[in-house]
Amino acid sequence: MAFRGPHDVDPLDPSVLLLQDRHRSHFVETDQLQEVLRPHQQMRAFLSLWRMDPRIRPYVIRAGFYGIYRLGHIIIDWPLITCLVERWRPETHTFHVPVGEMTITLQDVAIILGLRIDGPAVTVTCMLDVAELCGELLGVTPPTDALRGLTISIRWLCQQLSTPGPDADEVALERSARGFLLALIGSFLFPDKKGVHVHLCFLPLLRDLTQTSTYSWGGAVLAHTYRELCRASLDHRCSISGCITLI
Repeated sequence: MAFRGPHDVDPLDPSVLLLQDRHRSHFVETDQLQEVLRPHQQMRAFLSLWRMDPRIRPYVIRAGFYGIYRLGHIIIDWPLITCLVERWRPETHTFHVPVGEMTITLQDVAIILGLRIDGPAVTVTCMLDVAELCGELLGVTPPTDALRGLTISIRWLCQQLSTPGPDADEVALERSARGFLLALIGSFLFPDKKGVHVHLCFLPLLRDLTQTSTYSWGGAVLAHTYRELCRASLDHRCSISGCITLI
């Protein structure tokens, strides 16, 4: 796509920007929108809430998520993220900047997050028996006040699974590790609108933690981040979700 010049990143042919009348940059230019985007990511809250028991570390490593845990909480410059969202184009899935176009790639995901970018795709189903699934894989059945549709409270997971007993066997430790991984996924990789619940559709993928490590989690995170960038860039959105660390 050709641009006007180094100080004007609008394309020479504005007709290629099919969504410009709904785009955040349009509302900013017309003084209809000046707010900095608000985050949904809750990694800091999760890490302060759930101290990983050393006994479940081998399970987290086996699942391929230990790099995410070690990455920890990173302070985000939200005005900078807001500026980048204003330059994100849903038509091309690229940032339009003075030097041209740029985007987030699978290589970025692999290097920054340490997630696998090849292997079977991460596919989920919403046809779940919540009580049976949680009873089998977590060893506990959530009460109705811990659920919101097919999502489960991260705080409740922490209260139930963060401190396995001193005599916990391998089954109990693996269940605790599944709870930790599910909360990590919901806090950092695929946060919901408030960042306090995680969808249970990810839990079946944690049944066999060795198999879990073979999935292309990096590809799923990148696709989700693209979608959240597109959503945040349109229609007066005032918040953004997804794995913001990649941006």
